[in-house]
Amino acid sequence: MSNMDTENSNISRAEEVKVLANEAFKAHKYAQAIDLYTQAIALDSQNAVYWANRAFAHIKLEEYGSAIQDASKAVEVEPKYSKGYYRRGAAYLSMGKFKEALKDFQQVKKISPNDPDATRKLKECEKAVMKLKFEEAIAVPDSQRRSVADSIDYHSIGTGPSSSSVPTEVAVAAVAVAVVAAVMMIVGTTVATVVAIMVVVLVVFGARWWGGCSGGVFHEGQIHDLDVEPQYSGARIEEDVVTLDFVKKMMDDFKNQKCLHKRYACQIVLQTRDMLRALPSLVDINVPEGNHFTVCGDVHGQFYDLLNIFELNGLPSDENPYLFNGDFVDRGSFSVEVILTLFAFKCMSPSAIYLARGNHESKGMNKIYGFEGEVRSKLSEKFVELFAEVFCCLPLAHVINEKVFVVHGGLFSVDGVKLSEIRAIDRFCEPPEEGLMCELLWSDPQPYLGRGPSKRGVGLSFGADVTKRFLQENNLDLVVRSHEVKDEGYEIEHDGKLITVFSAPNYCDQMGNKGAFIRFEAPDLKPNIVTFSAVPHPDVKPMAYANNFLRMFS
Repeated sequence: MSNMDTENSNISRAEEVKVLANEAFKAHKYAQAIDLYTQAIALDSQNAVYWANRAFAHIKLEEYGSAIQDASKAVEVEPKYSKGYYRRGAAYLSMGKFKEALKDFQQVKKISPNDPDATRKLKECEKAVMKLKFEEAIAVPDSQRRSVADSIDYHSIGTGPSSSSVPTEVAVAAVAVAVVAAVMMIVGTTVATVVAIMVVVLVVFGARWWGGCSGGVFHEGQIHDLDVEPQYSGARIEEDVVTLDFVKKMMDDFKNQKCLHKRYACQIVLQTRDMLRALPSLVDINVPEGNHFTVCGDVHGQFYDLLNIFELNGLPSDENPYLFNGDFVDRGSFSVEVILTLFAFKCMSPSAIYLARGNHESKGMNKIYGFEGEVRSKLSEKFVELFAEVFCCLPLAHVINEKVFVVHGGLFSVDGVKLSEIRAIDRFCEPPEEGLMCELLWSDPQPYLGRGPSKRGVGLSFGADVTKRFLQENNLDLVVRSHEVKDEGYEIEHDGKLITVFSAPNYCDQMGNKGAFIRFEAPDLKPNIVTFSAVPHPDVKPMAYANNFLRMFS
């Protein structure tokens, strides 16, 4: 067979494989689709469609770093292939890199000037970048920022003529943004943008000064004590003590889509903050002989599946303790219910439940993936700031009986990291983009040895040899982590030395995966993995409160 015949045969076979990949994609079997697109690329690497399609599958698995690489290859192969720029822009957007996304959507618009979808997405991206510039302009330096929690007295939260759930500067800022939008619609973005930002900054800083005199609902000493309204029929905290009866009533109210009074929500969050602040960044857990301990992975706002875990495994208590291993919120549209339930159990009994930080317990993720919008809708703007502050108090890792290391993401870019170094991390900040804290929250295992670039674009990938050395150097037996959707809810890797556990079944109502949790029995701590399926929930779609622009791609 001639070289040309071979080439034609490969191209024909590549198209057949692409059809199979597309079918896998439509069936939400994204990992299988990636494998098939990879086969097609091996047969014909000069087809930009294959690279762009594989990028799309990576986006579905939240592997944004890999998606950017593939989309970049697509536009390298075919510089005028608009879908390559489109996929790369979507990946940048999902990482919160709005300015990079804007460049790609501008290129899509340039290539396809009459495409209404491209026009709409470009406009939304321009709005997102404009909002980002506005937020940067009014941001208060860290050195001048007051603790939100320290300014709150939950006894004084209620409703009445003297209490507003929106601080003065936020209300004025909202009006200012509306004015900016109107000006931009009339005269266009080019001239208006700079002037508009200056006007908004002046107005908001004036509002901050005035608000310091007038006060908002959360400013200490500037509000009236207000009791919970007599007509409120939901769960009540009596004598400031969170009891099991209260938590059960609250969960039942949440199940029936009722709200918790802000006064009680605030108390739960503030009391949890006080407990978390006192903990080290690495928490040691002791499980006495004959007792058990349960580790759960990502829940991601799937409140009704959280209730199912408790139905299957019992409520948290001193005799039935849990560790929830990060990513409590975002994507699922019942994140407020999830976080208040977990925090309430922590208030009820600190040793009944342990909580670790995930990569989604951060401002950047919450702004994009729904928690921020949900908190605004169900509670108030000030609660957005409060949760952000409390998330910075969450520990980064746990060790069970000096043998099992539990962390949300994974291990490190360097060998020799000791538990004492993790314990000493100053975690009271937003997650950095590199270093030990970043890698604990973001890294993933890989099936081959050594280390590699992160498929997410943050952190790294690490092999079985890295896991083995870390365990040996710290006299540990097992790594348990979460962070990744698994078809069966879990996966055992690295010669049995690493287990991934994921507790959000049918993730985002589309992945079809099972959920899982792990029960450890002391003293041998042999992992017993329990899997479960998704349960029905009210007709509120995932990402219902997410960034408007991101919902276009969901």
